[in-house]
Amino acid sequence: MTDRRSLLLGLSGALLARPVLAAPEPAWDARLIAAAERQVGRTLIYDPAYVRLAYPGGDVPLVRGVCCDVVVRAYRDGLGLDLQKLVHEDMSRHFAAYPRAWGLRRPDPNIDHRRVLNLETFFRRQGASLPQASAADYRPGDLATMRLPGALPHIVLVTRRRAASGRLLCVHNVGRGAQLEDVLDAWPRVGRFRWTGPA
Repeated sequence: MTDRRSLLLGLSGALLARPVLAAPEPAWDARLIAAAERQVGRTLIYDPAYVRLAYPGGDVPLVRGVCCDVVVRAYRDGLGLDLQKLVHEDMSRHFAAYPRAWGLRRPDPNIDHRRVLNLETFFRRQGASLPQASAADYRPGDLATMRLPGALPHIVLVTRRRAASGRLLCVHNVGRGAQLEDVLDAWPRVGRFRWTGPA
């Protein structure tokens, strides 16, 4: 009896001494989406002006930006991944692989990560490109690139929230600051990406 009681007391003491485990961290896509959604109501202005930025970790004031800034901020704040630095480093090593749409002669860490065509190229080079699909096939955390009228490139981040249409809502900045809107079928989609960080 004494041995049994000692064994039970020993087991209960061991259980009490076990460390309390922290709650599991949200999945990467939940962190990414939350960081994008936090920009809604805070980034109020669409502003494509060229600005000299700190490097790495540089950004224009949060109140302003372009569609790429939504994505850059979401990855930086949600996942700790700095697309300014990562795109610049890849462009520095493989400049010929990137578009020449702006007459660049060398990489520019002030602006390169703020251009949709460069993000498309970077994500493809990272192996993050997914087959084109209907809007119904997109998943939270996906990125969609589109072409607005006049063939203007645009990028959006897909969230978990749904519109009345049943489509997933996206965070983007198309001219009125960061917005949460039903836009997956608003313009022709040309790219779909799902990227969790460097391979």
